[in-house]
Amino acid sequence: MKKRSLALLALATSLSLAGCESKPAATSAPAANAQDDSSEKLTINLMVSSNQGGGWPDNNPVLLALDKKLNIDLKIQWIPTDDYKDKLNVLAASGNFPDVYEIGDTALYQKWQVKNIFLDYTPYLAQYPNFTTYLGADAMEILNPKGKVYGLPKYVPEFRDNLAIRQDWLDKLHLKAPTTVDEFYETAKAFVNDDPDGDGKKDTIGFSFALNKNGGFNNLDYLMGAFGLGNQWKLVDGKLVPYQLQTKELTDFIGFLRKAYSEGVLDKDFAVNKNREPLDKFEANKSGIHYVNANQLQTVTMTTLKKVAPDAQVVQLTPPKGPTGLQATVTSVSLGKIVINNKIDPKKQQRIVKLLDYMLSDEGYDLIKNGVEGIHYKKVGDDKYEKLPAFDQDRPYLLSTWFFRRFDPNIQIRKWDDQEYAKSVFQWIENGSKYKWPNPAVGLQSDTAVQLGTQLNQEWLTTMVNIIVGKEPLDNIEKAAKAWRSGGGDQIVKEINDQYVLTQS
Repeated sequence: MKKRSLALLALATSLSLAGCESKPAATSAPAANAQDDSSEKLTINLMVSSNQGGGWPDNNPVLLALDKKLNIDLKIQWIPTDDYKDKLNVLAASGNFPDVYEIGDTALYQKWQVKNIFLDYTPYLAQYPNFTTYLGADAMEILNPKGKVYGLPKYVPEFRDNLAIRQDWLDKLHLKAPTTVDEFYETAKAFVNDDPDGDGKKDTIGFSFALNKNGGFNNLDYLMGAFGLGNQWKLVDGKLVPYQLQTKELTDFIGFLRKAYSEGVLDKDFAVNKNREPLDKFEANKSGIHYVNANQLQTVTMTTLKKVAPDAQVVQLTPPKGPTGLQATVTSVSLGKIVINNKIDPKKQQRIVKLLDYMLSDEGYDLIKNGVEGIHYKKVGDDKYEKLPAFDQDRPYLLSTWFFRRFDPNIQIRKWDDQEYAKSVFQWIENGSKYKWPNPAVGLQSDTAVQLGTQLNQEWLTTMVNIIVGKEPLDNIEKAAKAWRSGGGDQIVKEINDQYVLTQS
């Protein structure tokens, strides 16, 4: 987005939200001038959304190093990703937010920033230049009102996740990699019926995905885009249309899933899968097609997979072409925000700012990315390093992968990784970038969506699931669209389009 457009968007959003909420008090400037000299040890409560394996024990060497460097006692709450939004809402109800935490839900971020909940970072930016040096300027502006920075952007590589397929399964079944959605279907069907893992049992999955709490599909971008659906929104004749109302494309897409479910090609547990479970099944040798994190393919996914399938071979799969030749892949935007509680002591606020700034510095970034020298790795020559066993045991990189980091596509390339590995990661990402599936409404928000959007989407998604599993007819896609519109969707569309017009002026 152009900077002027973002400024207009932010202004419009803040004015719109200010109409129903009290304006934030200007309390952050005194905090910036609190002159914390770090002589007093402070306890800081940090909340992190965690994935597989959970978080650190209190004696993790990186945690201890941060404590020593900043003279703090950093207490981390590791909340499972699937429970994180619910946890935020519970904290909001009690008014007992942590000192520093991430908000990945744009509706909550927009809703709460006008309630004086977040510290404004703006007074600190000149004092701590790492924020402007290592964080994307556009991402800093997105979702923040003009002249304010209530949340620092959490970097998400745009094409981190790419579609992968088991090459050894293809070879065993004498198949070529599929290039169209029809070929994809037949390949997935063979993965179910023809015993690709060679155990003599019909216990493998064609393809899988999960549902999310915002009322949408996870891990199906390649099929949604192939069938012509927009990434949340689609520009049609100059107007933004949500994918819930793209009924023609939905009929093709949901019809595809309905057939796959009825024939046993689609994972029968898709509706109850938690966020990571489809990938868990891929890593457990139970499915042969799924999205993988290019940075973690060799270090996590293949390491896990080879424990149960030593001869497994995984290659990148080009997104299959849809009926009209469309192709798409996961296209991420950095919308997560790192926020500081505006109600805590100003000296603690400044210490947290110092902590975040340190994590972006050369020394701090090296620490949260590679760990502690002598414990997690050792130097073995000029610019040559060797990983030590404690790296895999301690997972010293968790804060950089789950919480806060520079805008750096090398985020999961370690200083001891060989150049061929680094090149392969970049090749996966570069290949994926050819199939960008942008959301033209990214950063836009509406009051109605904040209030009703999740409920509307969940009700709509319930109908889609019922259609897929055969409980409702395919024609009910039209019925679900009408219900979405009448329940508040028409107002959401109006508000989003009103803001979109502002960004184009």
